[in-house]
Amino acid sequence: MTERTVLAGKNKLTSTTLLSDQRGAVAFETTIVWVFMMLFLLLPLADLANVGFQFISAWGALRAFGQYVQYNQPPDVTNTSGWITSVVANADPRFPISNLQVICGDTGNVCSSGNDALSAIKYYSYTTTVTVSPLTPIVRAALCASSNANPCSFPLSLPLSYSERFQ
Repeated sequence: MTERTVLAGKNKLTSTTLLSDQRGAVAFETTIVWVFMMLFLLLPLADLANVGFQFISAWGALRAFGQYVQYNQPPDVTNTSGWITSVVANADPRFPISNLQVICGDTGNVCSSGNDALSAIKYYSYTTTVTVSPLTPIVRAALCASSNANPCSFPLSLPLSYSERFQ
């Protein structure tokens, strides 16, 4: 294939090949770059956003449970076993409440029978865990050990704790 070029002069012919003719190469490379950015950059960011939304939802569930406990206080702070089971049953099932305790005083001790249970400031404290399931196959392959587990989900290692004064 030969063509006349301005740089070579009017009467000179230069040879061009398919490798030197790179018209349209950017359109082909753009699709490769787009696929790379979508799979390896933007979709893992969607997983990170999903974790953020789950964290915010868990924090809202903790606060909502705190409001519920604020209006349904234990009748006896020294014996809360029956009260804890009835109150935890009303929590959000997506974020199960664990380690619910009624704490008396500033020392952080669980309320027991004695004078400190009657006169001290009382708090309740509890925790929950956030369970996250990856959306993208790349993150799922990196984080989930067993490939046959389709609903690959795992709790975040940092549980959320909440405490508030109620008396």
